[in-house]
Amino acid sequence: MRRHLEKLAMVLAAWGWAGVAFAQDEPGTIDSGDTTWVLVSSALVMLMTPGLALFYGGLVRRKNVLATIMQSFIMMCVVGLQWVLFGYSLAFSTDHGGFIGGLDWIGLTGFDLMGTSKYAPTIPHLAFMAFQMMFAVITPALITGAFAERMKFSAFLLFSLLWATLVYDPLAHWVWGGGWLGRMGALDFAGGLVVHISSGFAALAAAIVIGRRKGSAMPTLSPHNLPLTILGASLLWFGWFGFNAGSALGAGALAAIAFVTTNTATCAATLTWVALEWRLKGRPTALGGATGAVAGLVAITPAAGFVSPLSSIVIGIGAGFFCYIAVDWLKPRFGYDDALDAFGVHGIGGTWGAIATGLFATSAVNELGSGLFFGNPGQLGIQALSIVATIVYVFVVTLVLLKVVDLLIGLRVSADDEVKGLDLTQHRESGYTILD
Repeated sequence: MRRHLEKLAMVLAAWGWAGVAFAQDEPGTIDSGDTTWVLVSSALVMLMTPGLALFYGGLVRRKNVLATIMQSFIMMCVVGLQWVLFGYSLAFSTDHGGFIGGLDWIGLTGFDLMGTSKYAPTIPHLAFMAFQMMFAVITPALITGAFAERMKFSAFLLFSLLWATLVYDPLAHWVWGGGWLGRMGALDFAGGLVVHISSGFAALAAAIVIGRRKGSAMPTLSPHNLPLTILGASLLWFGWFGFNAGSALGAGALAAIAFVTTNTATCAATLTWVALEWRLKGRPTALGGATGAVAGLVAITPAAGFVSPLSSIVIGIGAGFFCYIAVDWLKPRFGYDDALDAFGVHGIGGTWGAIATGLFATSAVNELGSGLFFGNPGQLGIQALSIVATIVYVFVVTLVLLKVVDLLIGLRVSADDEVKGLDLTQHRESGYTILD
């Protein structure tokens, strides 16, 4: 009983009650330059979620554009609250068995709101929390590309909340919060495992469970607004500098390395995708260029602060090649309807990036360790184990969550609602108005 009263007191203090002091988590000196960089990076990563909304929104049919954009937009609110209330605590507070954090920081209580943390001793703890929150927001939004145009909005909300709590939060703890993968030495600079492999393989599970769209083999399923998609891809590219360079958690040389490798890999991946299209299909496309850019951004994410600019070119070329094969060959061959290629880009791109980190990481860039090509073959084995563990956990738990949500409220809209479009049937509005 006393423990519950103490917790209540901390929650009330967080809501503005005076006279309650918090013990500082870790001593540190706040650096204004580092703090500014991390807060700006947090805003850049936040912008990626609306960018994703536009990217996905342009790829669907016009009758589903608002519903698709809404799915990304609403994640900023759902996960934003979840993270403050208990998600951050589950991911980063006291370790329990290497699997999950505790509820020490529920409601952002239990630490000095004006102090620093063990994760980033030169910035306020709240700045670190806010930066990590933006990663938590965009990850379930990425999954929506797999079930676009056919999931109920209510089912989407319930699934996303459960997935963020039972998949993302534990995985973030495994890698970044003091869990078993981080202690084992897995390298994931900005989210190859935590963000991209997790969302990509969750997307594959969702595509399998929810089934194909009606008429998904017809040419009418081509994107309805490619300029919207290009704009979204451009915002993603812009925001990704905060995603990767911001993960240095300071304004220094490491942030500069991550910034340059991010841009370099993206350029290489885009050109690789466009070249493959040109060679195999006779002409390059704007959609191919945008998709290749996102593939490059995904693949460099786990490696951005561990590799040199030259290595990032190889990573980008690999991303363009492997993701193109997944989208253009793997998906048609196996018949799953990953509507907007969330698995083909994020699942495959994230996997290649995590492997490439084990190949190209160099202690000349980051003191955490080197990879196979720089004298440490064991790192590749650690990366491989971390990839397998992530895939198995994410895929199995996602399947279970989808089945539970389906039993509770049903996953998929009716056939008639799917034909009419989710804009009208789920939200009673339309993305476009036709004037006489």
